Amino acid sequence: MEWFSDFVDTAPTFLQALWITLQLALWSIVLAAVLGGVLAFLRLSRFQAVRMLAAGYISLIRGTPLVTQLFIIYFGLASIITIEAFWAGVIGLTAHNAAYVAEIYRSGIQSVPTGQIEAGRSLGMSKWTTLRLVISPQALRTVLPSLGNQFIIAVKDTSVAAFITVAELFRTAQIVAAEKFRPLEFYVIVGVYYLVIVLLLSGAVRALEQRLGRYNV
Repeated sequence: MEWFSDFVDTAPTFLQALWITLQLALWSIVLAAVLGGVLAFLRLSRFQAVRMLAAGYISLIRGTPLVTQLFIIYFGLASIITIEAFWAGVIGLTAHNAAYVAEIYRSGIQSVPTGQIEAGRSLGMSKWTTLRLVISPQALRTVLPSLGNQFIIAVKDTSVAAFITVAELFRTAQIVAAEKFRPLEFYVIVGVYYLVIVLLLSGAVRALEQRLGRYNV
């Protein structure tokens, strides 16, 4: 009962932190989806230098910890430009997730049979029209599970922003736990918040998969 009482008493504080977490996640997911698309097309460029540049960026981001990237952006760049913790978190999470999203996009595009692309071009479609009407719908159905999982990971990764003082869920749990001297209870409480978010997102991804699956029949 004491745990439930703590849950209710701290709900206003955690709900405020939840709003910050959701904003952080939404900004980074939307921007990563766009930047990831750009990186994917660069990876598929016919110019080797462009492909190598994009591949180097992706390897660098995927090969280094997210917390290191956030520290470089927030603390390292402080000598050049002042960045608010929230926006430093958005930039870091965007740059990090875009590298993974780019590879997901690339695999989806490459999974579309070449014959269908050639058929679209033979019908007089431009490259953009072929991409929009032929490649994208098929690639989306292929990558949706992986893309959904990556976005769920992105939401959980927002907890790393606590290390650069963003007052999101995990940072709030740290503060409240220190004030109440009961870390276990409040880390369990914040875990419940994250679990609810993940379950809701997982359900939304499954519903979208089923809807696209019906169109694919």
